Amino acid sequence: MTASGQREQPASIRDVARLAGVSHQTVSRVINNHPSLRPETRRKVEEAIEQLHYRPNRIARALGTRRSGTIGVVASQRSQYGPGAAVVGIEEAARRVGYLVNTTNLISSEPEEIRAALSAQADYQVDGIVIIAPQQRVLHALDELALDLPYVLLQSRSKDDPHEVFVDQLAGARAATRHLIELGHRDIYHLAGPQEWLEADARMQGFLLELSDADLSATAPILGDWTADFGYRAGEQLAWQGDLTAVFASNDQMALGVIHAFRDAGWDVPGDVSVVGFDDVPEARHFWPPLTTVRQDFAELGRRCVARLLSDPAAAPSTVSGESLIPQLVVRKSSAPPPTKPR
Repeated sequence: MTASGQREQPASIRDVARLAGVSHQTVSRVINNHPSLRPETRRKVEEAIEQLHYRPNRIARALGTRRSGTIGVVASQRSQYGPGAAVVGIEEAARRVGYLVNTTNLISSEPEEIRAALSAQADYQVDGIVIIAPQQRVLHALDELALDLPYVLLQSRSKDDPHEVFVDQLAGARAATRHLIELGHRDIYHLAGPQEWLEADARMQGFLLELSDADLSATAPILGDWTADFGYRAGEQLAWQGDLTAVFASNDQMALGVIHAFRDAGWDVPGDVSVVGFDDVPEARHFWPPLTTVRQDFAELGRRCVARLLSDPAAAPSTVSGESLIPQLVVRKSSAPPPTKPR
C-alpha cells in the first residue's frame, strides 16, 4: 500500500528498462534468455528485476512466445547434498529470468518410473526438462526413452554431448589428491562413494590417475555410502591399521565421520593425519578442524543449465557441445604436511 492507502501498481517491463538504462526490448531478451547479450547488460537487467520485484505476465508471454514459462526438473536422490543443491541452483537461476520450476522426484530407477516422471512434466507443458540422474542405471533407462522436449543433463556420460552441463568431478578429485601429494603425503587412502553413482566413480578415477601421474602406489579405495556413519566406521579401521598419513573422502559427510573416528582413536587432525572432503557443504568450514574440500558452484551450474535449456531450440545440436565447470579446491585446517615421525 502507498501512504494514501492505494495499492501500488506492480512494476512493468518499462519500469525495469528505465532503472537498468536499457530498452524494453533488451529486458524482454533477458527474460527470454536470449544468448546474444553482453554479461554486464544481463547483470544490470537482472538487478533491476530483483530490485523492482518484477514478475513477467506469464499468460501474455506464453501467447507471444509459445512458451509456458515453466522448467521441469526430474531428480534422483535429491536427499543427497549434490542433487539437492543442484535443484536449488536451477530454481534460483530460473527465478531470475522469470521462470517457474516444477520438480518430480524419482523414487526408483525403473524405466516405468522415469517414463511416468517425464510424462508428468509433459502434462505441465514445460518448456524443457533438466535431468539430475547421478546413477548410471537411471541414464541407461533414459537412453531407452525418446525425449521429444528440450532437455539438459547434469551428468557427464560422453564427450561433446550437447545436452550436458556438469561439474568436472574428475578434475576436482585430482586437485584434492594433488594437494595432499604436494604437501608431502605418500600413504593416502580414498574413501569412495557408491560406484553406481557417476560422481563417485569419477572422483575415484581422479584419485587413482593423480597417484599414477606422481608414480605413487595406490591402496584399494574403500567403497562407502556417502554417510558420516560409514566414514566413522572406515576411520576406526584405518586408525587401527595405522599405515597412512592422509585420507581423501569422496564427500564431506564421510570426511566428518573419518575425523570423528580419528579423534576418538587419539589421532590429531591434521598433526597425525590429513583429511580432505568433496562438496564444501555449508557446515564444512565449521568442522573441527575446518575441512579442506572441493567446492562445486551450484549457482553457476544452475545459471548455465537454464541458459542452455532456454536457448534457441532451433539451433542444430551438432553445432553445440556440452559445458563443464571446474570445481575449486578450498584449503582449510584439516590438511597439513605429514608428521616427521611415524606414530
